[in-house]
Order: sequence, then structure tokens, then C-alpha cells
Amino acid sequence: MPDFFNPGPIAPPPDPDAHKAKHDAAARKYQKGLPGFWSQIADLLIAVAVLAVIVGLFIWIL
Repeated sequence: MPDFFNPGPIAPPPDPDAHKAKHDAAARKYQKGLPGFWSQIADLLIAVAVLAVIVGLFIWIL
């Protein structure tokens, strides 16, 4: 088990193309035009719903 003085094996270096691949995937998700707009609206509604549930639980508990 690793401890403070012996952190364990060294992690392999990060993949240099990983950042570009992640960026390309995000760019495809939010494409231009109407489909990208509706995708962003859906993400916003999900975030608002999650926040509303958290606030509702907080109010219900108090």
C-alpha cells in the first residue's frame, strides 16, 4: 500500500493527443446550427432541474 514516503509506481506520461481528441469530441457534441442549440438548451434544463431538486431538498429538510 502506498504511503507518504513511498507513493508507489510512477504514472505513465499523459497521452499528447488526448487533449485534442477531447476537444474534437466536445466540438462534435455542440455542432453549429439548430441541433447544437437544442443540445445546449437540454443541458441547461437538466442543470436547472438538478439545482431545483437540491434546493427543494434543502428547504424540505429545514
